[in-house]
Amino acid sequence: MKDEILTTQEWIPINKIFENGIIKLKNNKYVKIIKVIPINFNLKSNLEKEAILNSYKIFLKTCNFNIQILIQSSKENLNKNIQNIKENLKKENKKYLEEIANDYFNFIQKFNSIKNSSSKNFYIIISNNNDDSEDIVFQELNEKYFKIKECLFRCGNMVEDLNSKNKIEEILNVFFNARIFLK
Repeated sequence: MKDEILTTQEWIPINKIFENGIIKLKNNKYVKIIKVIPINFNLKSNLEKEAILNSYKIFLKTCNFNIQILIQSSKENLNKNIQNIKENLKKENKKYLEEIANDYFNFIQKFNSIKNSSSKNFYIIISNNNDDSEDIVFQELNEKYFKIKECLFRCGNMVEDLNSKNKIEEILNVFFNARIFLK
């Protein structure tokens, strides 16, 4: 007997993405994805670092529910930045700026080829633990979101509620097509 080949839609465990950004999985669980905008911890003083770590400990103790942390890397496409600079140079029309810009373009391309620069996005995924109605599940997930937002704000992080279907589809598209975006 041959192995059954699944389509992408059959393989991905998503049943539905609601307009509010909440995802219903095929096992009838619901999940919410929250984007975390991180701070640069290395730039903080020792006293600030200690306060951030203490706040983070409180966050972990306060969240008496399961969370998943997802870090999504994507290779930076610097062509758009370079194109913007070139367009601005055309407006200026100054020879010495063109020379500086060309040196800068060469530096960026060389640096990027050596370091393979990428950007990282940080997400927290929360889920429900009961079989209540959708309204109650949505309310529960939103309460968890506000708890996480408050706790991470104390750490200095900003938290973005991904409360639209389009934002969730973009994240899932990058996640499931990671090989394409890392080339």
